[in-house]
Amino acid sequence: MTQDPDAHPLNPLPPVVWLLVAPIVLIELAFGAGARGFVGGSQAVGWRLAAFQDHAFSGQVLHWMISTGRYPPDQLMRLVTYPFIHANFTHALFVVVFLLALGKMVGEVFRAWAVLAVFFGSAIAGALVYGLLLPEAPPLVGGYPAVYGMIGAFTFLLWVRLGAVGENRYRAFTLIGFLLGIQLIFGILFGGGRDWVADITGFVAGFALSFVVSPGGLARVRARLRHR
Repeated sequence: MTQDPDAHPLNPLPPVVWLLVAPIVLIELAFGAGARGFVGGSQAVGWRLAAFQDHAFSGQVLHWMISTGRYPPDQLMRLVTYPFIHANFTHALFVVVFLLALGKMVGEVFRAWAVLAVFFGSAIAGALVYGLLLPEAPPLVGGYPAVYGMIGAFTFLLWVRLGAVGENRYRAFTLIGFLLGIQLIFGILFGGGRDWVADITGFVAGFALSFVVSPGGLARVRARLRHR
């Protein structure tokens, strides 16, 4: 068995994954440095709160836009900016870890534009359903709806692969079932908000979008998976 001497020792991540991860990391580093007084002076302590005010998605504002028929661009932009703002370092860290892992697996099959479509499409769908169903809930921040969308895309790939080899496709939903179970346990033990509405919506959106944005559709994805 021969090995390629020029092969990279680590399988590199698709560039589109770094494009999504980099803003989260840089923003979180800025928040951390500002809170510790390394940059920005005294005003930097409030950078995270200011970011919430400028970029979090509010269900109340969504209902106001629908009722008035007015859709200010700065409010609509929140649909795609809220996934990059997080409540704390740990919140951001878990989102980055999931994005790196899932983005690699999805990005090796999907084109870059398709990965972006899943990420932002899931984030938008999650925010809209969250805002419509829970207008009085706290504003939505963080990348979990988009991450759950990537889980939906990964589930789609497993679903296709299992179908290609004649196995039970329902096994593809094991990961989302496990994550929702963990989320339920943590919610019971420690309490929690209702962000899970946005997360589940993100998963459904990511899975559904994969039928549209996957390379060549279902048949081509099946062929590519058979040869990997």
